[in-house]
Amino acid sequence: MPEEFAINFPRAHGDLLGEAGFRTENADFLVTEELGFSPSGEGEHVYLYIEKDGDNTAWIARQIAALAGIETRDIGYCGLKDRHAITRQWFSVYLPKGPEPDWQALRTDTIRVLEVARHRQKLRRGQHLCNRFSILLRGVTADVAALEPRLTDIATHGVPNYFGPQRFGIDGGNLVLAQRLLVDQVRIKNRPKRSMALSAARSYLFNQVLAERVKRDCWRELMPDESPIEIGGEALPSGPLWGRGRPQVTGAALALEEQVLAPWQHWCEPLEFTGVNQDRRALVSKAQGLSWQWQGDDLRLDFALGVGCYATSVIAELLATKLPKRLSEA
Repeated sequence: MPEEFAINFPRAHGDLLGEAGFRTENADFLVTEELGFSPSGEGEHVYLYIEKDGDNTAWIARQIAALAGIETRDIGYCGLKDRHAITRQWFSVYLPKGPEPDWQALRTDTIRVLEVARHRQKLRRGQHLCNRFSILLRGVTADVAALEPRLTDIATHGVPNYFGPQRFGIDGGNLVLAQRLLVDQVRIKNRPKRSMALSAARSYLFNQVLAERVKRDCWRELMPDESPIEIGGEALPSGPLWGRGRPQVTGAALALEEQVLAPWQHWCEPLEFTGVNQDRRALVSKAQGLSWQWQGDDLRLDFALGVGCYATSVIAELLATKLPKRLSEA
């Protein structure tokens, strides 16, 4: 990865306290999507609640579309879930009339259809309430006397809401793609790939701003004249998701962001002409209901995160993780 695309961002809670095996098996990383509402039981869309083990969300959507005999664009879901995991999430299928297929035909060794219901609207990205995680860290080598107070601190104060390394692709490949698109002006005809490059660029710029606020220890508190983002009734500071439009902060926060992003104007300026609008993202991610349990030398963490927040950002404040060969060489 080019040095300018380093993705090791500063931690807020201190040095790592040890190491552990991570994602040794898919079952070590369980994700359950919570919509925050129940399907109404009627409407033009069929909602499918699916458990997948090691499969890609977009690939599942294509299998559903093929079974229903419709276009993939008529399949909705709230977000891409981790592939190397066991995840449960909802899909919507636009079927206004005609018989439904036998949804159990989707079943394989790695796919289960858990629930089927009707609803009025298509599912949209980010529409769900939260994702609930149950993560097993194997063979933890750390001082328990230091680890448990760290967990308590994280439960109380949260962690920096960094975009996780998966947003940037293997070896930062999505950032290299962004550089080609924004600076070298290479045309990317594949729409999903282009969108991925733009998302990676905006995420990386956000992480740069958040990293500076972590260094200054002002990532949890509002700066003078900074307008908050309201999440769950809490007023949180925010950082920029760059795009078209005027900056949405003033005062000290604006001055900091201008300073941090000055070396990145070769990305910021072309991003303003890509059709995406400037937005804000909270700097703080709260691990809701964080609890932990020792199972011998293994540590299980259970918590929920809001839309767009990364479980890896929680673990990154605790332990260095060792990936199995199947992932480290992927």
